[in-house]
Amino acid sequence: MWAWFYLPERLPREYNKWIDQAAQVDLRLVEVLRNARRGEFVYGKETGQAPILEGMCRDYGWPSVWGNPAQTIPIPCEMVHMGTGPSCHWHALVRFVRAFKFSMAMYLPLQLLVKARHPSVKALKQASRDAIRSSAFLGAFISTFYYSVCLSRTLLGPRIFSRKTISAMAIDSGICVGAGCIMCGWSILLEAGKRRQEVAFFVAPRAVATFLPRRYESKYLWREQLAFSTSMAILFTYAQKNPTKIRGVLGHILDTVLN
Repeated sequence: MWAWFYLPERLPREYNKWIDQAAQVDLRLVEVLRNARRGEFVYGKETGQAPILEGMCRDYGWPSVWGNPAQTIPIPCEMVHMGTGPSCHWHALVRFVRAFKFSMAMYLPLQLLVKARHPSVKALKQASRDAIRSSAFLGAFISTFYYSVCLSRTLLGPRIFSRKTISAMAIDSGICVGAGCIMCGWSILLEAGKRRQEVAFFVAPRAVATFLPRRYESKYLWREQLAFSTSMAILFTYAQKNPTKIRGVLGHILDTVLN
């Protein structure tokens, strides 16, 4: 999540696009947070950043002064809520519901497709339960992120630390996003144990890749080919000799293809 906010070029393009769709955030807010991180959006100073959020104010019917960092310190949390009202608690609930619906539209057809090989009432119920559980995880992930941002900006942060200790600029230039990144990951506990492993194996390579260059010289292409060939050889060997070791959707697909 930190990379999506501040280092999007280090994530795969399709992964960035998927996060955009799941987060359902006005990208003007993301732009402002990135600019704050780079020191281009500064509270109390005229740095030419006002038009970004003033455009949001016009679209959502808010006072235009809210979008001017030279006059409004900090920008109201209601702008982060993007039309759900001033309550941070209500916004978190709305985010959960929206993300849950988004996830169900993705997970339920996938789970039904996996169970379609051996259709039954029991399989249908299991597919529904798995889809609901995974959707609850993603819903909690997204809503916890937003709620943690609100906690650090308005609900909790300013009550623990004075503005002299930690300024609004410091919070909006990294602390609020960092709080969201730290807290949202705990939502993985809503998933089943084996599903947590699958998510970890899916996310971990992308997280590690943010520390590595996105492009390599052609002379090093053999390394990628070797890694891919070795990995596929291991997967196909296990799929034939011990298929129970390959779980999840990939295990079902390989089992269908090879058997």
